[in-house]
Amino acid sequence: MKILVTGAAGFIGSYVVQDLLEKKFSVVAVDNLSTGSLINLPENVFFYDIDITKNELETIFQIESPDYVIHLAAQSSVIESMSNPVEDCQANLFGTLNILRYARQYEVKKCVIASTAAVYGNPTIFPVLEDSKLSPLSFYALSKLSAEKYALLYEKLFGLKSNILRFSNVFGPKQPNGVITTIIKRLIEGETPIIYDGNQTRDFIYVKDVAHACVQSMLSEQTGIFNISSNIEFSIKQVYKEISDLMGVHTEPDYKVLREGEIERSVLSNGKAIASLGWSPNYRLEEGLKETIHYYVNLNDI
Repeated sequence: MKILVTGAAGFIGSYVVQDLLEKKFSVVAVDNLSTGSLINLPENVFFYDIDITKNELETIFQIESPDYVIHLAAQSSVIESMSNPVEDCQANLFGTLNILRYARQYEVKKCVIASTAAVYGNPTIFPVLEDSKLSPLSFYALSKLSAEKYALLYEKLFGLKSNILRFSNVFGPKQPNGVITTIIKRLIEGETPIIYDGNQTRDFIYVKDVAHACVQSMLSEQTGIFNISSNIEFSIKQVYKEISDLMGVHTEPDYKVLREGEIERSVLSNGKAIASLGWSPNYRLEEGLKETIHYYVNLNDI
């Protein structure tokens, strides 16, 4: 089977490509390299430098005739979305719509679409279930939720199967930003980490578990919305202590006020994904942090 992966040269995308190759699938990689890098991809992967919001995307579907699409390309910064909501909408909503229309036209079997825990906003009942109230607090969350609704309607109207995966906070090596990566890099460089509030909680999921979830979701007969998470809640202060203990560097962070659009508490139930997709997370937070720290320490030594 041939799998088209968008955002393939990015953080999560590169791990998805690797997982697919290890399972002997044929992979077609698409990325506009706005945040991704060719360094993240194996040399033998068919790669197209294309912006998914452009009509030239159709050429890829014409040439490659993919069986499945794993759609990971996105504008993923909450902060950036608040500054540039139009660009955020263009990337996340119109980009997804472009994928859906060509997937339908060229008879793709299923689309796996990355979404986010941010669509839930600040929930009041935990852990958060897939049918919990949706209340986006940022333009990023709103654009991802809107893209979800297009995918669901495409399935209802046209029979284009889709799995929508709401990721909790993904972390791991090669992440261009994110609280864990930023803390590790600052500690390696001898700089004071900046933490916004620190009492807010997150459900951290290791990137290799997320990649595995994307592939399992693609192969599953199930369709619908699934939380992809660890189902474990940590405060940023707890995570900072874990990182500093593992690195043996104890520096008092520079605490600042919580930024606009950020969620105060987040932990997602992963029970539906475990029961329906044949997937479960394999990495504990400590294991993922060790691999991530090891990656950046060695990178710094090169």
